[in-house]
Formats: sequence, C-alpha cells, structure tokens
Amino acid sequence: MKFLLEVNVDDGRLAEDPAGELGRILRYWGGNLRHYAMKPGDGSAIYDSDYQEVGQWRLVAAGQDA
Repeated sequence: MKFLLEVNVDDGRLAEDPAGELGRILRYWGGNLRHYAMKPGDGSAIYDSDYQEVGQWRLVAAGQDA
C-alpha cells in the first residue's frame, strides 16, 4: 500500500510561507489519520489555513498507479 500526499505550494498561504504552512498541514493530518481505516481508497482534500483546497492525500494498493 502507498500513502500519497500532493500539495500545491504555488498559491495562497503556501506561496507566502511554504515551510510554515506545509508544517501545519503535516501536523494536522498526522494527528487526523487515526480517524481513517487506513485502507486503499481512503483519502481527503488538504486545505491551507485560509481553508482553500491545496491538495489531497490518499491510500492506494501496492502496484496501483498514483
């Protein structure tokens, strides 16, 4: 199984403070993952601190295309 995280760092808060904002996103989702079964197909949109969608995370089966 693969955990895939995609975040666009070119816009909004991420463009202003990429390290700080990405750190906040990783801390938030690191703590929030316990609410998921952690099986292929799980995933969610990723939002910056202005609540703008900036990416997504998802789990895919081993060998499945991203």
